[in-house]
Amino acid sequence: MSGAGKALNRTKDWTRRTAERVRRHLGPDRVVRRRPCWGGIAVAVLCYCLSLTPSLLPRAWWLQGLAAGVSAAVGYGAGAAAEALARLLLRWAGVRVRRRVRRALWAALAVLGAAAVVTATAWSVGWEGQIRRAVTLPPHLVWWQWALVPVVAALVATLLLLAARTVRLGTRVVAHAFGTLVPRPVAYATGVVLAAFVIVGVVQGFLLRAALDAIESAASLADQGTTKGVHRPGLPTLSGSPESAARWDTLGAKGRDFVGTATSRADIAAFTGRPAEDPVRVYVGLRSAGTLDERAALAVRELERTGGFSRRILAVMGATGTGWINDQGSKPLEYMWGGDTAMVAMQYSYLPSWVSALTEDEAAATGRALFDAVYAKWRTLPADSRPRLLVYGESLGSFSMESALDGSLPTLVAETGGALFVGPTYDNPLWNSVTAKRQPGSPEWRPVVADGAHVRFAQVPADYGIPDAPWGEPRAVYLQNGSDPVVWWSPDLAFHRPDWLDRPRARDVSPAMQWYPLLTFWQVACDLAGADSVPDGFGHRYGTLPTSAWAEITSPPDWTSGDTVRLAGMLESVREPGLLD
Repeated sequence: MSGAGKALNRTKDWTRRTAERVRRHLGPDRVVRRRPCWGGIAVAVLCYCLSLTPSLLPRAWWLQGLAAGVSAAVGYGAGAAAEALARLLLRWAGVRVRRRVRRALWAALAVLGAAAVVTATAWSVGWEGQIRRAVTLPPHLVWWQWALVPVVAALVATLLLLAARTVRLGTRVVAHAFGTLVPRPVAYATGVVLAAFVIVGVVQGFLLRAALDAIESAASLADQGTTKGVHRPGLPTLSGSPESAARWDTLGAKGRDFVGTATSRADIAAFTGRPAEDPVRVYVGLRSAGTLDERAALAVRELERTGGFSRRILAVMGATGTGWINDQGSKPLEYMWGGDTAMVAMQYSYLPSWVSALTEDEAAATGRALFDAVYAKWRTLPADSRPRLLVYGESLGSFSMESALDGSLPTLVAETGGALFVGPTYDNPLWNSVTAKRQPGSPEWRPVVADGAHVRFAQVPADYGIPDAPWGEPRAVYLQNGSDPVVWWSPDLAFHRPDWLDRPRARDVSPAMQWYPLLTFWQVACDLAGADSVPDGFGHRYGTLPTSAWAEITSPPDWTSGDTVRLAGMLESVREPGLLD
């Protein structure tokens, strides 16, 4: 027989043997027909129970079931790995666990595990009531819905475990296929590497990319719409008007909201009882110009056209992911200063904030480009006649504006006349810097920095007076709720206990909340889903608190505390942005 024929036969033999190995190891029965792991179930039950302990915000029963199911699945994996290691050590030591002992362990696990699940689920009703009371919600729950939590958790955990076993099965198939060509350890290593490569490729290259593309496509279509009741402005002081170089159809949905709902001169005069001006609102959308620098230059030209640089107040506003500017942060300035104000903002994404956060470089670059362009023009104006330059941002918008200031308090003090940051994110550079430098004894949720000389933190208006020390100019205010997961979620939660859980705690954080490695990270991540589903003053909802903050940062000489209360009451019905904005 020729060499080619022998090679062909060897290939046929290898193919036949590989097919036989795959046939023996492939199939749904190999996924489900595996003896349950005692250690895996024990740790899964423990993680289920811990996932029901108090977190920052109340949850719907289905969300709690989802969180508990994921926690249980992760716990099962950790417990199974620990049991496998224990088996190896016992085998190495020559110790055999008798069948009678194994049966006793399984019986104990069945009884104690079931009791733990029932008890923890029942206790969690009380814990959930505590959290609801902390955010001024009625403490009662629908008992039959909460009884479905372990059912949902079991379904979620089962699906995740089946997916994990399918991946493991694929790894074994690859390992056995290569087992006739290379040593067994190398074959298994190859299987693990290939499985990891496929998983990462599918998740990042297909699932994640496809999901992001779908979200971006939907967001782009929504961005072309216009909110009902919002119309193209006719005033030359607004972008999108007939005189504007930033065309109405290029501003995006949130940009059209911003300029189309500008406070009118009549409304301001009715509130103040004095003549008012039409406020300037400048907005540049992603479609308004081709590049970032061109959009920033267009924003400056719009300010020049509208007379924005001749107003008493000029505020550079950081937008949320979709380009939203919260009216609770913009309207108070217009009423306080009789419309003698100018505000400017730029869009950097079509995506909502929770997706835009994955690509926060765009937010940072946009904030920096806009502020630098405005500041470069502003500093050329006569010092005695140029407007007071303010910065404002909420959530991802605060990250954008902090990035514009290089995350530096000296830069903020030197280049602005005041700043308001609402619900900052864990990645905000200035927020991280000043919080880390807080004075000993001041809590992380309301830190005191340099005796409050320039920066103060507040959850209620009374917090502006902490510490009882002179508050110089310019002033910066951070509004952050103790129960806001947008502020407190961070990757560090996975392995480090946060300082905001130290005593004393913020008034809206349950005293029963504890930190657990990995689990608290996951719990607070789940809290993000309900960050806007609580009353004002809790979670990621700040209501009219920006009104009092602006009054502390900058207000006319004749402005009174009674005016602040009256304005806040009038603005109480204004909608706040959510994580979907």
